[in-house]
Amino acid sequence: MGNAGDEALLVSLLQMLPEHITPVVLSKDPHQTYDRYGVEAYDRWKLGEILKAYEGARYFIWGGGSLMQDTSSTISPLYYAGLMKLAQLMGLQTIAWAQGIGPLQKSYNRWMTRHVLKRCTAVSVRDVGSAGLLSRWRIPHILAPDPVWAMTPRQSPSFDRLTQGLPRPWVAVNLRQHVTLTEACLETLIQALQLFQEKTRASLIFLPFQHSLDWDLAQRLQSQFLGSPIVLIEDPQQVKGIFQQVDLTIAMRLHAVIMAAAEDCRCYALSYDPKVSQVMQALQLPGQELANFSCKAEILVQEWLELLQSVHWTAQSHRADLIQQAIAHREILCQVMG
Repeated sequence: MGNAGDEALLVSLLQMLPEHITPVVLSKDPHQTYDRYGVEAYDRWKLGEILKAYEGARYFIWGGGSLMQDTSSTISPLYYAGLMKLAQLMGLQTIAWAQGIGPLQKSYNRWMTRHVLKRCTAVSVRDVGSAGLLSRWRIPHILAPDPVWAMTPRQSPSFDRLTQGLPRPWVAVNLRQHVTLTEACLETLIQALQLFQEKTRASLIFLPFQHSLDWDLAQRLQSQFLGSPIVLIEDPQQVKGIFQQVDLTIAMRLHAVIMAAAEDCRCYALSYDPKVSQVMQALQLPGQELANFSCKAEILVQEWLELLQSVHWTAQSHRADLIQQAIAHREILCQVMG
């Protein structure tokens, strides 16, 4: 399984494409992509496969997420800029779609990003930081919320089976490995979850989004809370549907926060990344910045209790507008592709 957030962006893109467009996907696992989504797919790591995909194409969509950033990898921007530049050299109309640009610490990565974006037919971004950077570079663009806001959710039979008979309230917990989630921080979160469960008799549901970074952590948490299921689902629409059923979400990952808020589930954010912090600020979500985490377990429990018991919560007033505004990412596709 890949990253549920990345898969959700792909599904959102497929849903937003004009009906007359036949998509071809560059994928880490082309067979899985075809089986899951019914679209033609080519291996993104093989130059011959990439060229084959490009030769029959009219458009190239640099689709969704923070592709151009060098905090997690200095090589990643070289690869994605290379894909875009190759498409431009082969005469394809190029679209940078629903992007999050940066952070870009290396000067050559900033130069490459600006170079390929200036040559795009259209650009859309999903956060104000990226929009500000493009404005300084004088690159035309539109700013709209992450397209996953508008992705259609679906019910998950696997989730229904794994949670059958669990007492309410249901609390989804989404954590990932990251340098800001220190051992001390994790121990505080575990202590807080134990206290919270004692006070509320809540059922904890551990919801990893990516096997490689989330699964071991979910298993460690499960060992502390016997009877609490781990739910790992491959279909991102079903993942989003889960947030229609849980009562509270405690989440690190950006798309866990977005999916929860989009489905009107109370959400407490644990930010490890500027993108998560920006969503927290925009929606006035309660939460913690993990880089500066110094909170005691008792305070976390009190904040979770207040959120769970609140009649109205802050994201409700923004939800409908954000879902509607995310449709702008579809409009830019229609403008270019007809």
